[in-house]
Amino acid sequence: MLKVFADRGGTFTDIVAITNNQTIINRLSKHQERFLIVPLPNKQWIIVYKLLSENPEQYQDAAIQGIRDILGISSQETIPTEAIETVKMGTTVATNALLERKGDRVVLAITKGFKDALRIGYQNRPNIFARKIILPTMLYEQVIEIEERYDAHGQELIAVNIEKTKHDLQAAYHTGIRSCAIVFMHSDRYLYHEQQVAQIAQEIGFTQISISHQVSPLMRLVSRGDTTVVDAYLTPILRHYINQVANQLPGVKLMFMKSDGGLTDAQQFQGKDSILSGPAGGIVGAIQTSKRAGFELVITFDMGGTSTDVAHFKGEYERQLDSEIAGARMRVPVLAINTIAAGGGSILYFDGSSYRVGPQSAGANPGPACYRRGGQLTVTDANVMLGKIHPQYFPSVLGITGNLPLDKDIVKKQFIQLSQAIVAATGNNSRPEQVAAGFIAIAVENMANAIKKISLQKGYDVTEYVLCCFGGAGGQVACLIADTLGMKKIFLHPYAGVLSAYGMGLADIRSIKETGVEKPLNQTLIPQLKQLIASLETQARTTINSDKTSREEIVQKINLKYDGTNSTLNIDFADDVALMRKEFETEHKNRYGFIQTEKTLIVESVSVEVIQKMDTPQEPLITRNRPFDQNPTPVEIVKMFTADKWHDTPVYYRDNLQPEDSIIGPAIIVEKISTIVVEPHWEATLTKQNHLILQRHFS
Repeated sequence: MLKVFADRGGTFTDIVAITNNQTIINRLSKHQERFLIVPLPNKQWIIVYKLLSENPEQYQDAAIQGIRDILGISSQETIPTEAIETVKMGTTVATNALLERKGDRVVLAITKGFKDALRIGYQNRPNIFARKIILPTMLYEQVIEIEERYDAHGQELIAVNIEKTKHDLQAAYHTGIRSCAIVFMHSDRYLYHEQQVAQIAQEIGFTQISISHQVSPLMRLVSRGDTTVVDAYLTPILRHYINQVANQLPGVKLMFMKSDGGLTDAQQFQGKDSILSGPAGGIVGAIQTSKRAGFELVITFDMGGTSTDVAHFKGEYERQLDSEIAGARMRVPVLAINTIAAGGGSILYFDGSSYRVGPQSAGANPGPACYRRGGQLTVTDANVMLGKIHPQYFPSVLGITGNLPLDKDIVKKQFIQLSQAIVAATGNNSRPEQVAAGFIAIAVENMANAIKKISLQKGYDVTEYVLCCFGGAGGQVACLIADTLGMKKIFLHPYAGVLSAYGMGLADIRSIKETGVEKPLNQTLIPQLKQLIASLETQARTTINSDKTSREEIVQKINLKYDGTNSTLNIDFADDVALMRKEFETEHKNRYGFIQTEKTLIVESVSVEVIQKMDTPQEPLITRNRPFDQNPTPVEIVKMFTADKWHDTPVYYRDNLQPEDSIIGPAIIVEKISTIVVEPHWEATLTKQNHLILQRHFS
């Protein structure tokens, strides 16, 4: 049987598969240049495969094509689904739809008098000195004001005007809109009016109905409304993609990664849960592999082709309730990931006075200049120019035909032209390699600043953490990032190049349920909170089809804030009020630098997470069969430009390294799925778990 874990990124789609089928392994072994095959315990193998996310001349969907390539069947043949046990995926389909504003047409049904509430929002000014405020485009196309109203205590002030609601929704339906978002005042607590209107919308024929008390059952009309609109906008697009995949894989257990770091069944996957689907898989993979390696304080660094994602880990997944992605506000639990538009595909350009890196990306098509599709210079091209990436160690999957190597000549040509343009504009006589190094320095600084936001700015000493680098481009800049931040240790898993996909296989099924409270924290409130938590746990178990035989973990959390403030902190729920207050004050002091002991604590909401543990892939230990005094032999010596000069740099295959081998930089370690650059003053050591640990070397 075959288990498939897939992550569809902006540039590459990564596939990790586990099988016990010897026939598949025998066939793939003839194509070692494309597939990485590693034996596992119990007569199983792990297969690692990368392909471009967009290659319209070759295939329609990269994940499905990856499965076909592993099984060895053509696009005209039916996939033998009886050979596939499960498929776990992360996808950027919904994210791209939000970024490009290509979601479904939505009508917003909102309490009369609040037609413009979501447009007005909170009147935030992200750029306080901007003279012209450009509001983000609204995701809904039409607004219907519904005559209804509850007061804050649940008293019905105005009943739903049934006839007018039917008329208005029918009119929207006749314009071709099939997605409806329903958002009423105080409906996080008082549900009946939303339920009435949802029933009407269903009878009219709306195929997607997102109801705010189900999507985000928390206070604040604007954030609850925004989340509901996002869900209505993206779920139809997501459902179309899921059905497309499911039709190719009938009968296969299909699961997707949610933004909160948990897996869910394909039929339960909603738009509100999908925005960070791909990056979440990377965080799970990074944290779980780091814990296996013995690290508990981790900064995750995922550098892909389009963007870089960073996150902080100190014993448990960090989540945030309020987030804004691509101009859309949401109030659902998502992993606390800081994303910047800097990746291997970030476009380099000179604006006449300074170097610029991104935010535009070359993507998979046309991709960087070296991809042979007519692309512009990118960060990847800069590393080619610096001798940190060499065509002979990069998969030959490029060009229109999909079987060509990197084009180093076009990179040199374009950097020469760019350096000449810079000389003409500024008089700064930089050589082409110095120009490339300058662009890399800017990209590194941008990425280091992203890490500072999730660590130093929150009171964490980043020098105590290990930097877990992964993604197709992470190993190329790992040492430079650590140098910039003063970090002393880097962890690189053998599947670092596809760790987001591998993370799908390490993830558990998770269901988070939450509800608003908005009451002062005192001992008399505890019984009510415990009752709410018990109800939420029952709901969560229903969502994941939990049973008593499953290996489970229950996490109970409470969101607290000082009375009169909006800044909540998420802490563990306990029966003891004094204990919760102490934990809140400790976190508040670390985060904001002060506490206010005289202020009342308000319980904004409570949440319950039910975690159903999954069987995860085992990793084999490797043994040393070379004498300890015998060093690994490089495959060749190449020229690499770093620290403002060219170095004779040995290149090693990671497969040839053995436990306790140490390599002092400068050096390059190549794998089939990524390249690791060991900068001067760094030392790389391989462990028995086949983990590569990089440490500062001061001799």
